[in-house]
Amino acid sequence: MARIALIIPARFASSRFPGKPLAPLAGPDGGVRTLLEWTWAAGGAVPGIAQCVVATDDDRIADHARSAGMAVIMTPDTCLNGTERCAAAVPALAQMPDIVVNLQGDAPLIPAAMVTAVIERLLADPRLALATAAVPASPAVLAHLQSDQAAGRVGGTTVVCDRRAQALYFSKSIIPHVAPGSVPAQPVLLHVGLYAYRPAALNAYVAAGPAAIELQEGLEQLRFLDAGLRVGVAICPPPGWDLVELNNPTDTPLIEAQLARRAAQEPA
Repeated sequence: MARIALIIPARFASSRFPGKPLAPLAGPDGGVRTLLEWTWAAGGAVPGIAQCVVATDDDRIADHARSAGMAVIMTPDTCLNGTERCAAAVPALAQMPDIVVNLQGDAPLIPAAMVTAVIERLLADPRLALATAAVPASPAVLAHLQSDQAAGRVGGTTVVCDRRAQALYFSKSIIPHVAPGSVPAQPVLLHVGLYAYRPAALNAYVAAGPAAIELQEGLEQLRFLDAGLRVGVAICPPPGWDLVELNNPTDTPLIEAQLARRAAQEPA
């Protein structure tokens, strides 16, 4: 069996929400945990994980994580994104893994089945450097994305795949283009920021350095495509709750509401 390490990259210095991993979130039972604790619990629900660690450059996050029983690896403060932080953490793992899962620290609502689907997508095709996830956008979600775009706001990230379910491009714009009021010929795929990499791909990512298109879109995964690496996409059904990320303090009640929705649908 493949050795799988799950890494949760977490940083304190967020321009929109400083200290975000330590933000308190109330669960459906009224109990309060930090965002990092909720994300750690989501990672712990994934079967077949050999190692699970938090990767951070901040002592406050590290102290909190250790006090809550989490394993921690300290990484440089020069890491530009979560992928670079995962790459920096790999040499310090107890065992060299076959696959590294990046479960971003601000996405505690990703279901375990989706993580498993991404891992299986990578394992099924040795030509892939990494795999990620996407869900078909419902008409309501597509309308919301179009509303954001019309207002000049950045909404979710979309991805276009080829017939082999390999990524052709990721964008913060809606791709492929859908004319307002029209029905798309194929579903618009909403990208979920979840990744499974081969260690060699992480090394190649760091060696390549930032790509111009990565910086222009503000999407770290575009560096893989710019470097000519194959990115598989696991197209998953949307869960019964919204995959909201905690990006701003005002997102807190949205996350708490979705935690309650998830708890109501998961078996006791």
